[in-house]
Amino acid sequence: MSPVSARLGLPYWQTPLQVANGFMHCADMTDPHQHPYDGRRPSADAVAVGWDERFSSSDRLFSGRANGSLRAEVSGLPAGRALDVGCGEGADAVWLAQQGWAVTALDVSQVALDRAAHAATRAGVEVAWLRTGLVEASLGDRFDLVAVHYPALPSSTGHECERALLAAVAPGGVLLVVHHADPGGAAARSHGFDPADYVGPTDLVGALLTEDWHVRIDTWRPRDMPTGGGGHTHDVVLRAHRAPRALVADQN
Repeated sequence: MSPVSARLGLPYWQTPLQVANGFMHCADMTDPHQHPYDGRRPSADAVAVGWDERFSSSDRLFSGRANGSLRAEVSGLPAGRALDVGCGEGADAVWLAQQGWAVTALDVSQVALDRAAHAATRAGVEVAWLRTGLVEASLGDRFDLVAVHYPALPSSTGHECERALLAAVAPGGVLLVVHHADPGGAAARSHGFDPADYVGPTDLVGALLTEDWHVRIDTWRPRDMPTGGGGHTHDVVLRAHRAPRALVADQN
């Protein structure tokens, strides 16, 4: 099985890990009183409310540092238009803007977006902030870079999330997806979350295996900060490039 693993629409019962990267995390559901998984999903509104509550519980959930995987994979790319999916408090989006990228960043939490906007102002950069889910987003043009860190994209028979993610990448563009390594299905289900309900390793890699995509990196990698909460020591990193001229029809 490919080591690729696929937070937008992230259930609010998942507790974000308070680690140094400014984004939502999906690995630890640590409420000992949570009922076992019963197959139900919250509505989009409930998800947004849950994340607003979570962000409001602290002045800042994360360190404000950009993800190490983003810095490593993007530093050598020519700056263009970038989309940050599930931007949280905005650390990655701000860093990209500081590198010269024209950044659009989206998240379901208005509390997170307000903090992200303040971070951008302090850094002296401009970012277009959107309060929306991925599938519902009106993005207009495509992007030279689409980055998503530690997501939990809901799976569906129509593969809407995979299609929306891939469709956002312009011909010649790059898709970067980073996830926790080994989320632990049985442990997750015992805390009310079934990884099978979300886009997983074979889903995303399978969606990329078309003739206009080239998977350049598909690997497990030590985190740059292995002391992060929840024992998160390794990432799963996927970097895929779309052919300069799309050879097949758009996936949306």
